[in-house]
Amino acid sequence: MRSLDLSATTWRKSSYSNQDGGACVEVCDDFVAVVPVRDSKVPEGPALVVGAGGWSSLVSAVKSGTLRA
Repeated sequence: MRSLDLSATTWRKSSYSNQDGGACVEVCDDFVAVVPVRDSKVPEGPALVVGAGGWSSLVSAVKSGTLRA
């Protein structure tokens, strides 16, 4: 797998993240086939890159309560 250049991407904080800086997960919507995910407290750190289908399944499971956040 080739590496992605994430230096110019736009990140958004998860709606499940709290407002005082804890439990912050950010995702990037700039790619069609994959979703980069990172810890907003360490923006220069690594990003986990997951397939868009897998990410969609995870979000659906969290929303439905099948998988609790």
